Order: sequence, then structure tokens, then C-alpha cells
Amino acid sequence: MLFPEEIYALSPLGETELRGGATRLSAAEINVLVRIDGRLEVAQLTRGMTAAESTAFQATLKDLRDRRLVQRVEVDPFTAQWNADVKQLSRAAGKEEADASLASLQRAGFFVEIARQRAAPPQRQPGEAIHVVVVEDDPQLASFTATLLSLSGFAVRQAGTREEVVHEIRRPPRPDLILLDVVLPDADGFDILMRVRQHPVLKEVPVIMLTGKATREAVLKGIAAGADGYITKPFEPHALLRAVRSVLGLPEQGSGDRWANPDTGKRG
Repeated sequence: MLFPEEIYALSPLGETELRGGATRLSAAEINVLVRIDGRLEVAQLTRGMTAAESTAFQATLKDLRDRRLVQRVEVDPFTAQWNADVKQLSRAAGKEEADASLASLQRAGFFVEIARQRAAPPQRQPGEAIHVVVVEDDPQLASFTATLLSLSGFAVRQAGTREEVVHEIRRPPRPDLILLDVVLPDADGFDILMRVRQHPVLKEVPVIMLTGKATREAVLKGIAAGADGYITKPFEPHALLRAVRSVLGLPEQGSGDRWANPDTGKRG
């Protein structure tokens, strides 16, 4: 049983799962890690949830605590009493308590590198090309990302508008991965993700949100909508490549199990 006043924070293991570029955690477990911002009370973490949602959330939180991905933060008695007095004075003055959990979710500048590893990646023939669609409207960043992936052996297609996105993800061969920006000039990345997940042919294609839309609220929205990963900008090249390999079920670079891309003649 968890008490509303208990305070939790990410453990080093939890930080690694959230920002290490590769994880096997479920969407529900990632949801808990993303919501915990520094040190938050259980009451703050579950504020606004229905009774059923709160029960499920707390069960997941307890499980993560037992697995040492989150840890309970002990607060000294003086600080605990001070916090209680502040809340009481706020209520006595007729002010509503600030919704700390919502403020945390909406705070900009959140950094995360999540890439959910697939338990059963598709079997590929030696030399079979792996096709990646890079959806990015910034020409320089799109070019950099495409070059990075091409040099690593991937066959890359680019799109920066709604029309280009529709064309590139629907034309054969079916993409093996989509790197998806959230903010496009004439489209919303979350809407594109939703449509991909509803498409009978594309619904199983892994999608990594690669974006400067860096709030916990946005990350939770992407994961809940079915994204396999979420990487905030700016990102390190090695972090992106690790995330790509994770969601595709590929070995780490340099492990000896590599593939050749017949379209480029390079090895990844």
C-alpha cells in the first residue's frame, strides 16, 4: 500500500531506463518514470486520475519500487512539517493548491532518450536493406540525420510536409522505421502517429518521435499513442543510432553481427 504523502524519485536504474536509449519496459512503466519529476508525492503523481487509473498507476509504481527503478525519498521531520503548514495556510487563505503534477508535465526542457526494444524483431536476410523514413522539416537537421543513417548502412527517405510524409511512408518498400518530428509546417506528428497505428499495413512499423517538443506531457502523449521511442532535441548521434538499433532489434554497433545495405554498398 502506498500513502499519499510518500515521495518518490527515479533511482539510477530508472534514470538509465529513461535516458539510456534502450529499454524493455512497458508503456505503463515508462509512464510512471516520465511522470516522476525530481521528488513528487504519490498524491501529486495521481492527481486528476480516476480511481481505476490511480489504482493501476500505484500498482505499477510499487512494482517499479520493488525492482529498484524508483526509490522512496525520506524527508526529515522539519521539512515534512513545513510542507504541511504551507498547505494548511494556503487552504486557509482560500487559495487552491497548485497542481504540481500538471506543472511538471507541461514544463519545457525535458530530456529523454527512450527506445523500446522489440521482443521478436523481424527476420532479415543478409544484405537486405533496412528502410528508414526521416520526417523532419528543418533541412539541415534532416540532411544530417539522413547522412548519419546512410553512413550506418540504412536506406533513407526524407519527408518534410504532409504530402511528402504520405508519399514516403506509403510507397514501396514499406519502411522498417519512421523517425517522426512532432511539429511540421502543415501537420502534427501525433496525428501522423495515430494514423500510422490505424493503417492496416503500417501499424506494426516502429516509430521514434524525434523532436524538440520537450515536455513530459508530450512524451506521455507519444508513448500512449504507440510510439516505440521518444528522443528530444538536441540529440547525440550515438544516442540516435542506439535507439534505432534498439527498436529494430539490431545488435549494438561493433558486436560483429552487421548487415550490408545493397543500396549504398556500405556496412552498418
